[in-house]
Amino acid sequence: MIEKKTSIIGDTPERAVLVGLITPQQDEAKSAEYLAELAFLVDTSGAEAVKTFTQKVEYANPRTFVGKGKLEEIKQYIEEDGDISLVIFDDDLSTKQAVNIGRELGVKVLDRTNLILDIFAKRAQTATAKTQVELAQYQYLLPRLTRMWTHLERQRGGIGMRGPGETQIETDRRIILTKISLLKEQLRAIDRQKAVQRKNRGKLTRVALVGYTNVGKSTLMNLLSKSDVFAENKLFATLDTTVRKVVIDNLPFLLTDTVGFIRKLPTHLVDSFKSTLDEVREADILVHVVDISHPNFEEQIAVVDKTLKEVCDGADKPTLLVFNKIDAFTYKPKDDDDLTPRERCNITLDELKASWMARMNDNCVFISAKKGTNIDELKQRLYTMAREIHLARFPYNDLLYQTYDEDSPE
Repeated sequence: MIEKKTSIIGDTPERAVLVGLITPQQDEAKSAEYLAELAFLVDTSGAEAVKTFTQKVEYANPRTFVGKGKLEEIKQYIEEDGDISLVIFDDDLSTKQAVNIGRELGVKVLDRTNLILDIFAKRAQTATAKTQVELAQYQYLLPRLTRMWTHLERQRGGIGMRGPGETQIETDRRIILTKISLLKEQLRAIDRQKAVQRKNRGKLTRVALVGYTNVGKSTLMNLLSKSDVFAENKLFATLDTTVRKVVIDNLPFLLTDTVGFIRKLPTHLVDSFKSTLDEVREADILVHVVDISHPNFEEQIAVVDKTLKEVCDGADKPTLLVFNKIDAFTYKPKDDDDLTPRERCNITLDELKASWMARMNDNCVFISAKKGTNIDELKQRLYTMAREIHLARFPYNDLLYQTYDEDSPE
C-alpha cells in the first residue's frame, strides 16, 4: 500500500546540490538564471543549496540525465562534503533516470517538479489548497510507479484471482487512480461552492492581481485593501485565493490575490489549481504585477501572459501593467569607450518607463508597494478602469461618481 507524503524535504535544513544542463535550446546564461531560480525554490523549501553543477550537452542522457563523468564528479563532491543529502535537477527526471542517479549517488534525488510540489504541500493551509496539492502529487506519482519501490514487484494471488495474481504495482496504480477520481470530485464540489460565492458577490467589478511568483502581489493587496494577507520574500508565499472589497474614492470593487506563476510550472499543477484560477478567468480587470528589479522581467511577463492565455482561454481582458519594486531597480552606466550592445542593466528607469508606456498606450504604472511610491497614481488608474466597467453595468450611477481626485479621502 502506498503512502502519500505531504513533504519530501524534512523540517531540519538539508544541504543540496543543484544540477542543470546547457543545451542548444538553453544557453549558459539561461541555464544560470534557471539554476538561480531553482536555488530560490530550494531556499523556500527550507533546504540549503551549497553547490551547482552544469554540463554542456546536445540533450539529456536518457539513463542518468548528465554524462558518466559529470555524475562521477557530483558523487565525488558529495563524498568529500559528507553532509549532502539532496541532489536536485532543474528538469523533470524519468523514473529510470531518478532510480539510476539515486543508486549511483546514494542520496535523495529530486527534480524541479518534485521540489515545487513539496513547497506547495508545505504552503497549503486551507482544505481547498490541500486538496489541489494532493491531486497534483498523485498525478505526478502515477506515471513514476515503475521500480520506485521493491515491493511493487511482488504479486498477489488467492481466491477469486486468475493466473499469477495482481502485481503490487497494479494495485498501487488502481489505488492512485481511485484517489485521483475522488480528489477531482472534491474539487468539482469546491468549484460549485466557489461559483455560488462569486454569484453572491453581485455585479461588483472584479480586479485580479496576477504575475510571476514573488513580485509583490500580496504586499500590494495589503496596501490597497488595508488587509493582512500573508506576504513573504519567498516563492509561492500565497497559494489560496484571497478576495477583499476595496473602495477608492466612492467606488467599490473586489480585489483578488492569486497564486504566482513560474517557468516550467508542471501542467498537472496548473490543472489542479484551475478552481483557484477561476477568479482570474471571471475577473473584469487584470492587474499584472511585475518585478522591474529582476534582470529578466520581460521573460517573466511572457511566462505569465502565456499561462493567462491558457487559463482564460485566450480571453482579452483589460490589463493594467504594474511595475513594482522600483526602489530595488539598479542601473549600470556604460563606459564611453564600450561599443558593445547595451544590456538591460545599462538602461535607465526613465527609458524603461518611456518604452513601456508607449507600448502599453500609457496603461502601465511604476510603483514601490514596499515604500508606497506612486500608489496614488495606481489608485487613479484602477479607479478609471473600474468606473468604466461599473457604469456600463449601472449607467444610472453616472452622477454619483465624479472624476477621481488624488487628494480626496479614501
